[in-house]
Formats: sequence, C-alpha cells, structure tokens
Amino acid sequence: MKSSDVRKKFIEFYKSRGHAEIPSAPIIPLNDPSTLFTSSGMQPLIPYLLGEHHPAGVRLVDSQKSFRSQDIEEVGDNRHTTFFEMLGNWSLGDYFKNEQLPWIFEFLTKELGLDPKRLYVSVFEGNDAVPMDTESIEIWKKLYKDVGIDAKVGERIFTYPAKKNWWSRSGEPEKMPPGEPGGPDSEVFFDFGIQLGLHEKSAFAGEVCHPNCDCGRFMEIANSVFMQYQKQEDGTLKELSQKNVDFGGGLERMNAAANDNPDVFYTDLFAPIIAAIEQFAGKKYGTDTRETQAMRVIADHLKAATFMICEGLYPANKQQGYILRRLIRRAVVKMHQLGGAGVKSELGKAVFLAVGNIYDGVYFSATDAEFTQKAAILSEEILRFEKVLKTGMAELKKHESITGTVAFDLLQSYGFPWELTYELALDRGQEVDRDEFLKEFRKHQDLSRTAAAGMFKGGLADHSEATTKLHTAHHLLLASLQKLIDPTIKQRGSNITAERLRIDVSFNRKFTAEELKKVEDLVNEKIKENLKVTRAEMPREAAEKIGAQMEFGAKYPDRVSVYMVGLTGDKAPEAVAPGEYFSAEFCGGPHVAFTGTLGHFTIQKEDASSAGVRRIYAKLS
Repeated sequence: MKSSDVRKKFIEFYKSRGHAEIPSAPIIPLNDPSTLFTSSGMQPLIPYLLGEHHPAGVRLVDSQKSFRSQDIEEVGDNRHTTFFEMLGNWSLGDYFKNEQLPWIFEFLTKELGLDPKRLYVSVFEGNDAVPMDTESIEIWKKLYKDVGIDAKVGERIFTYPAKKNWWSRSGEPEKMPPGEPGGPDSEVFFDFGIQLGLHEKSAFAGEVCHPNCDCGRFMEIANSVFMQYQKQEDGTLKELSQKNVDFGGGLERMNAAANDNPDVFYTDLFAPIIAAIEQFAGKKYGTDTRETQAMRVIADHLKAATFMICEGLYPANKQQGYILRRLIRRAVVKMHQLGGAGVKSELGKAVFLAVGNIYDGVYFSATDAEFTQKAAILSEEILRFEKVLKTGMAELKKHESITGTVAFDLLQSYGFPWELTYELALDRGQEVDRDEFLKEFRKHQDLSRTAAAGMFKGGLADHSEATTKLHTAHHLLLASLQKLIDPTIKQRGSNITAERLRIDVSFNRKFTAEELKKVEDLVNEKIKENLKVTRAEMPREAAEKIGAQMEFGAKYPDRVSVYMVGLTGDKAPEAVAPGEYFSAEFCGGPHVAFTGTLGHFTIQKEDASSAGVRRIYAKLS
C-alpha cells in the first residue's frame, strides 16, 4: 500500500464521519514562543482545545507535517525520524472515547487491513490526580471480543504510568507548565514478531517483551489522547470545560504496518531518497548495520532540512537555524562515513529533489523554479561545512585522545555538535572523554538556560495578558512597516513573550533609524486612538479579497479567523476595502479589545535574521 493511499484513506474515513479537513500548519510555528517547531498535530490547535471556536467546526481531520528535534539522537534505528507526517483527527468537545476507539480500530483493521491479532493496546494506569482509564479498557475488551479475541489486561491490553500513557507537549503532568492542556492516552501497537502465529521467519519470534519494549518487535502506530485537563498555577490539574479527542498516528509507521515491514525507510516516503544515497555511496541499504544507520540519518536529516528550507529557513547559529545547520552537518559526516566518489553537495541536491518528488502536489510543486532554486541553499551549506570539516579533521589528528575540553572547543570553534566529534573520533580509532565534555557542556547549558529563561518566560506566553497585548502590537507594527516603508513587506516569522515581541520580515536592507522612528510613532498614534479590535470569521477567498495578511508558508481552511484593527463604517467585515481598517490578518488570537490598553510602544533594535530577512525587537511599557 502506498503512503498516499494511507493518507487519503484516513482523511476520507473521518470526513465521512463529519470531520472537516484542515490544512497542515507550517513546521516553523508563528506566535508561539514555547517551542521552536511544530512537533504534533495538536500544537496549532491549542486555542481550540481550550475552548475557542474553530472556523471549521468541532470535528477536524488533517495530516500535519511535524519535526521533533529531541529525536535527533534516536535516528538510525528502523522507526525513529525527526520529520514525519502526523495523521490526526479531533473532537473539540463533541464525541469522546466511545466513538474514537471504535473508529480507529475500524480504520486500522478494515481500511488498512491490519490483522487485529497483531494489534496490542495500552491505557493510562492512573495516579494520585487522575484515575485508571477503566472506561477505555472496557471499550477495548468489547472491540476485541467482537472480532473473536479475548483481550486480557496484561496480555493484550497493557496499563502504563504517565511517562508512557499521558500526552501533553511537555510530557507527564509534573512537567506541564500552567495553562498547558493534556490528558491520558490509549496507544495502538503493531506486532511485527507475529505473522499468522509465531514462526521461525520472524526476527523476534518467541521473545518475551511488551508493547513499550524497545527491541523493535512492537511499533506504536496510533495514539488517541483524551485531552480533558489543564495544568493550574498551583500545580493541580483541572478538567477543561470541554472534553477533547486528539488523535495522532504517524503516516510513516502506519504505512510500514500496512506493508508488514518494520523498517520505515523501506516505505515509499524514503525509498527514492535511499536510492539516491545508494548510488552516491556505491553500497546497498540493509547489507551492513553501520552503513544502513548512516543512510537512515542522511535520508531523515536532509528530508527535514528540505522542508525547513522550503518554509524560508536558512542555516544559522541560533534557534531553528541552528537545528537546520546541525541536521545538515550530521548528514555530511555520515556521507563521509559511507565514502563514495560523488560530491557531497550533489547528493544533497539529489535528496532535495527526491523529497520534492515524493511530496509533489501535497506540500511542494516540485517542478516550480522557486522550489528547485532552493536546493542551492542546501548545497551551499554542505560545501561550507566541507571546509569546516576538513579543518576540524586536521585538529582531531593532532590529539591522541579527545578530552572533554578538546571536544567542547571543537563545538565552540567549528560548530561541531558532540555526536559529530564522537563519531569522527571513533572513525579514527580515538578515545573520547564524554564525561569531561558533558561537564564543560553543562556549564555552557547553564548560561544558555539563564538567557533563555528571559526569552521564554511565562511558558505558553501567547495566552497571558502581557503577551496578548504584544500580539496586538505586533499587528500594528507589521501594518506600519507596510504603510510607511514598503507595501511588499511580509512577515517571515515571529516570537512573542510576556516581555517583548520579535518579528522577522522580508526586506533586503537594514532599516534606517529614521524609518524605525516613524514606524514607532505611527504605532503609538494608533494606540492613542484606542482603535477597536474586531474578530470575524469569513470565507478564505473573502479574507484574501479584503487584503488580510497571511502567515508565511501557512495553508488555510475554507473558513478563516481574521483580526481587524481600526475597522470603520457599518459594512460587514468581509465586505470592507483595505482603506477601511488599519490592520487585518489571518489569526487565531488572542488580542485586546481596544488598542488604548497597550501602553507605550518602543522599538528596541533591528538586525539581520538571514539573507533578505530583517528582525525587529520591540516592547510595551
């Protein structure tokens, strides 16, 4: 079964059950200072899980492109990837467990044709604050009974603590910041070790393990989260006013299960990339463990890099740009481990184009000149690191053993993450003092955390009063830049905390001090005018027609939420002209009701973010 078939079947399955399809959000989130990347399908939907009305309704379905930087170290096995597609369906206060669990069981067994005998499930075992999920246990028992399986707890149904069966963006309850939604979940695992009963051909036949064992026999393919709690300021959990269902299932893993192959890199979402790497290296995937792991890292990291670059991100030394650079550099090191006579940058280009072809018509237009031109960004970064790598390798040769201090110096001087130094040293048969490196690195981390504490203070800052004010000021700032300096200026990213706002905009030169002063004065003028802030839902086409600004790289549903500042006259919002408001943007909020509550606006500084992108910092007082 092709991945496109799995994706289509899932979307159509839930659309036939009253769900509205919504587009994937960008993997580089806007207006969310709590995270660098979109790492799950629920992340863009947090306001709606907390009770805000979604323009598309209370039943939603999508396939969300996602990236998890915490999985970088795990890439190399048969199932972990940093970039993935998360198939998702949501109930925003509508249906709950009695509908969700039977539906996902039906989808897996009927639509994908998975043998129910090879499906195992887990539920939350409970803790002091939330009881064991006995309701899900009983639902699963009945579902299995209907297909002739006696599902006993501990044999077919497993209970686990919050570390395994509780989901929030931050992890188990004690790690959740105030305001964060979360809840117990129920996961479905596919057993690759049983094929019509245990037999000798199974790599895992006869092993004693359980669904959350890491041996590779079981693969999680579906997770129904019952998002019904919110962390409070006093550390307790409070039930939300609405009980939500937040389902997530990795497309790559579902496809692997549908094709009865435990290696996601054999699926059609990776096969063309692996083929390009095989041609470059002159080696066959799957024949050598170390080489296979290297191919997996290259395939995953460059796929993730392709998506980031296509959303306008450039390799850099800070935040998302640093993660992008780290992915590319690790892939280059793995290319060297594979050998091969080809030029590394040419392999990078080949993988970039292969990713484009895999997702052509889904996320990319692979034949567009704009897409193919962006391959040069990846090639240039590979060439740049090749020079750095050569210098770093020369430095490594000077040392019989790599001390922690040397490894940290390589990190600071050459941008070598620990794993690169470790892998390069092992290639040369050199010893690596990891403990000493970690000691040095932790000193650096402590300093970084101190700086980051100010940057990300407040957790989900876009829901606090201070951040809400800065969010509205952000809209005023963008409109002022367009009106006073260049109407073609577009937002390329933002980060808003309780202390300050940051906006990245497309502009190919430094703003002058005079320009910034005029912009600052205009924002303060609009604050003094105490303009009304109006939220309206309207068809996407109508929002585009009235000139509402869009988030860079975002796709939108048929009905959208638009926030308008300074709307005048008695016309309906979807019927106004651009001159009848000061600012209008596609946005989910939150915002103040009137600009007069914002205070005094000050631009703190501006600098370059990346090529053709300027970054402005501002505050309210």
